[in-house]
Amino acid sequence: MSNVNIKTRKLKKEIDKFYKSGNIQKAIEACRGAILQDENNPEFHIKLGDLYMEWHLDIHQIKQYADDAITEYQRALESCVDSAEVYYKIGMAFYYKRELEKAVNYFKLALEHNTKLAEAQFMIAEISMKKGDFIEAVEAAQKAIAIAPFTSSRANFLIFCILSLSNKAKWYQKYSKLLFSFLTLPFDKYAIKEVIRRISYLKFLPVLLKTSAMVFLKGFNQQILDIYRETIDKAPGFVELYINLGRVYYELKRYDDAICEYKMAIWLDSLNLRAYYYLCQLYEEIRDFDNAIETCKKLIELQPHIADFHCRIAQYFYLKGEITRAIEHYQTAVTLNPNPQWTSVVAQTLGFIFQENTKDLDAAISSYQNAYNLNPGDVDIYLNLGNVFFEKGSYDNALIVYKKALELSPHNARLHCNLGYLYWGKGNIEEAIKEYEKAIKYDNTYDIAYNNLGVIYLDDLGRVKKAIELFEAAKKYNPNYALAHYNLARSIAITGDKVEAAKLYQIALDINTYTQELDPADIEEKIQDLFT
Repeated sequence: MSNVNIKTRKLKKEIDKFYKSGNIQKAIEACRGAILQDENNPEFHIKLGDLYMEWHLDIHQIKQYADDAITEYQRALESCVDSAEVYYKIGMAFYYKRELEKAVNYFKLALEHNTKLAEAQFMIAEISMKKGDFIEAVEAAQKAIAIAPFTSSRANFLIFCILSLSNKAKWYQKYSKLLFSFLTLPFDKYAIKEVIRRISYLKFLPVLLKTSAMVFLKGFNQQILDIYRETIDKAPGFVELYINLGRVYYELKRYDDAICEYKMAIWLDSLNLRAYYYLCQLYEEIRDFDNAIETCKKLIELQPHIADFHCRIAQYFYLKGEITRAIEHYQTAVTLNPNPQWTSVVAQTLGFIFQENTKDLDAAISSYQNAYNLNPGDVDIYLNLGNVFFEKGSYDNALIVYKKALELSPHNARLHCNLGYLYWGKGNIEEAIKEYEKAIKYDNTYDIAYNNLGVIYLDDLGRVKKAIELFEAAKKYNPNYALAHYNLARSIAITGDKVEAAKLYQIALDINTYTQELDPADIEEKIQDLFT
């Protein structure tokens, strides 16, 4: 054996000694020293890259070492350009850096040099799942299983997780994959390593249980913050601690601190959906919709098939006044359709936007009809659809929809009030009165029904005294109802009490400043007319 080989073996033995004792820093120093003595030996560069990656993934470290690992692996490639293993390792380093496209490219290079490298095929499946491309993820996972069926625990589990998201998958399809995942676990070293890593987190379970108990008994407080900070000092790479600490800050209304903790969690794990989700929720709370949108865009980038993310960003665009962008994302959420009841609500929201913001009544009708098809038992859909038909002038269609709704909810005061308005609009005063009276019967605090019925008695029937009683009731049940004060003032003016009428007009004018129910010029004109 040559002196070079003896020297190399000695250096490897020294590195392994430090590594096995758990002193990774010493192992790295020894490996660096070995490279100085044998710079062109790819084994030392690969070993040093492996050590850097292990340090990078150590939750007790805060510094990131993936770039150092990539540098060493690339140096190793200079001597072994056809090594599938090294391409795979570089891919893993980019994966942990959260640069997924680069990671996939290197996994594909690894497979070009070794088509039987199941680990690279599995990682393509893993990344496809994280990006929401479930079909490609399943295909890649099945290829990994075909290459190495006896060491395919992770691939089988990945398919199980994807099938669990589908309502179409048969139970035996799902659970057969879960079974094979358990059966192959003892032979899948990467799966075992992942299980061990997750089990290691259990040592923090007492802290999590303690803080949960403290929150339950005393609520969020400074003591809980101190416990999390102390724990983070011991394990600065454990992402979940930052997320939990961020939640505590959030509950204590310390929003800037919460933002810092969530961003720290994202820095450590840029694929962590929970961190993005909570950060998005926080920006929404403080009405910072620009940052809420940018954060939500990242959620959609990571999981484009989650309807709730599209619904959230649509809400933020709507609140910013960007109606077209809001509509686009609401439509995407409806298309994804996670379940009929949820999607029906989103379709109703779309209908409202088309009705109130774009004035596209046909699109509003289409959206409400879609909501009806998804959830025909929701009375609100009938109400909204009937309202759009009324606004469009399709009174017969509106009448059909309202009557259909009454079959579902015959004692619904709002329905009877809408029917009263419809009959009133058609000139059928007698039926309008009946419906308004039913609305009041089923809800004796219904201010709108009192007011509208009062207008009929005042303007259509000339029964001032009865009208005054109804307007007084509307005002009683809603003191901030400008229209009720205005109509009561009109009635009082007819009785000749101009001073009282003027007072009521002025109250209506003051309330209208906030509610904007009326044209203030009309109220001011009424006041002037009293004394001219």
